[in-house]
Amino acid sequence: MISSMTGFASGKGSHGAHSWSWELRAVNGKGQDIRIRVPDWITGLESQLRSTLSKATARGNITVNLRLTREEASSEVALNMAQLEAVLSAMATVEQRAMDLGLSLAPSTASQVVAQRGVLEQQSGEDDPAPLAAALLSDFGPVLASFLEMRHTEGAALERLISAQLDEIEALTKAAFEATLARRDAHAQALRASLARVAEAVEVDETRIAQELALLAVKADITEELDRLHAHVAAARALLEQGGAIGRKLDFLAQEFNREANTLCSKAQMSALTSLGLDLKAVIEQMREQIQNVE
Repeated sequence: MISSMTGFASGKGSHGAHSWSWELRAVNGKGQDIRIRVPDWITGLESQLRSTLSKATARGNITVNLRLTREEASSEVALNMAQLEAVLSAMATVEQRAMDLGLSLAPSTASQVVAQRGVLEQQSGEDDPAPLAAALLSDFGPVLASFLEMRHTEGAALERLISAQLDEIEALTKAAFEATLARRDAHAQALRASLARVAEAVEVDETRIAQELALLAVKADITEELDRLHAHVAAARALLEQGGAIGRKLDFLAQEFNREANTLCSKAQMSALTSLGLDLKAVIEQMREQIQNVE
């Protein structure tokens, strides 16, 4: 199975006072380029996400966005026991000194005690990030699975398209071979007629004529190009059967396909063969456009 380099997935989750949304997307790229945007204070999250994505993908420009929010209303207050003890101790000292001086003090209330600086404090919003990081990584798993499934689905569609284009290239190559058979005799007769006219005007050795005919026939022969086209079709089908990250290899083969089609057109010397060569070039270009999307 092959995969496309393009894909998208999103997801939402929450943990305690935090809630978040994921966005994971990828587009075509020559290599693997992973860009991650997550809060810096969640230690280790970015490196773990990068490691996970590096193992799950081979190519593509991949972007991960995490939008994280905290519900401030859920924050709590707590007693600072050390400060409370210090305040109560100070109050006891004050009351004892007042008694020594014969002074009477009104009794303190609990609300007055907790109103003292530092006795009652709001819990810090900077919680231990480890549990949150673990929850985020766990929640990222289904998002990544959905992302990879989309790439596989698009890859299956690409494989069907490329396979059909390979079938068309193979059919055109066979038609080109049949056209060369029809061209061979007509081409040879035309060459002989041309050389005969030259021989009438200038005395030419028959052996030399034969050599020139052979040389021209070699230059016009497209058997090697057709054989290589068949070989490239077989190689591309083997890669599709192999699956995995084969985009680079397919792209190289597409260049080789195009090179052989160009040579075929330059050697055609007949309209029917030229037309087939142009059809080949068109199909190869269409196939190469699809291959640009393969991981």
